[in-house]
Parts: sequence; structure tokens; C-alpha cells
Amino acid sequence: MFGISFSELLLVGLVALLVLGPERLPGAARTAGLWIGRLKRSFNSIKMEVEREIGADDIRRQLHNEHILRMEEEAKRILDPYKAPAAPTVDTPPTGTPPVAPTDAPAAPAVPTHPEPPQPPKAP
Repeated sequence: MFGISFSELLLVGLVALLVLGPERLPGAARTAGLWIGRLKRSFNSIKMEVEREIGADDIRRQLHNEHILRMEEEAKRILDPYKAPAAPTVDTPPTGTPPVAPTDAPAAPAVPTHPEPPQPPKAP
């Protein structure tokens, strides 16, 4: 709880034995234990009363539920990435470029549809 190791506790016990003596040490240890127990109980009761007053349990529960909902939405988004977006998007040209007008003339094919016969090589 306080980060006290066994060797430190042993040192405190040895100093207490030297200061109080063997006759009064058990009574002092018992009294110290009772006081520590009372302090813990009073601290816990104050803590519970404050939590009850501010509704910390409800807030904690609500935050936990919101966290679970966010995780669920993220899992759905990961599992179904190709799902259509909720609001449809409208294709509009970017602001700075004029709109392209359709032309009535057919476009010329980029690749000829009929291959030309191979030409014989010319002699020198």
C-alpha cells in the first residue's frame, strides 16, 4: 500500500522493541492496529457518502456504457468498411475550375479498330 518492504517493517519493529520494551510492545501494536482500522473505516465511509452525494456510481456506469457503445461502433466500422455512408454525397465540380461542357462530336478512337497489314521491308 505504501511501498514499504519487509526489511523496512522489520527495522521499524526492532526500533519499537528497543524503545518500548518487550512488556509494552504487544499492547502498543494492538492499539496501533485498532487506530489504523478506525481510520480506514472512517475514510471509506466518508468516501462512500461523497460518492453517493454526487452520484459517482451513475456517472461511472454511464461512462462505461458510452465506452462500450463507442467500441461497438468502431467494431462495426472495421468489419463493414464498404457500407454506404449515411448521407449521400453530391458530385459538384471544385470551386475554381469551370464545369466541363459536353461535346456533340464523337471522340476519335485512340487505337485503330482495323490493324494495318505489315509492310515488306524496303531494299537499299
